[in-house]
Amino acid sequence: MEFKDKQAIYLQIADYVCDQILMGKFPAGDKLISVRDFAVKLEVNPNTILRTYEYLQQQGVIFNKRGIGYFVDETAPDKIREIRQKRFFEQDLPEFVKKIRMLGIDLEMVKGKLTL
Repeated sequence: MEFKDKQAIYLQIADYVCDQILMGKFPAGDKLISVRDFAVKLEVNPNTILRTYEYLQQQGVIFNKRGIGYFVDETAPDKIREIRQKRFFEQDLPEFVKKIRMLGIDLEMVKGKLTL
């Protein structure tokens, strides 16, 4: 995993974990990789992984079974989509609209380039 300067590392790792959940690689109810093992795998400080897991737990994406580890919540995919939709409408979409206005691009041009 390559980290970008734009966002805190623990948030980038949280996005990665969420991507894995949405792709079904970390199914609901499954145990996540341990903090130490994940830190070794990503070559980061274990405290960074712990911060990632605590953040995801606050978001309701994962939960901790004391002494056993962290697990993917049953409702994680829906929660992740909800969080990401909110982020899209609050951050990404306004930036997109600003850019297309500055470039003189109208919505018909955008629709013509979309391949859904």
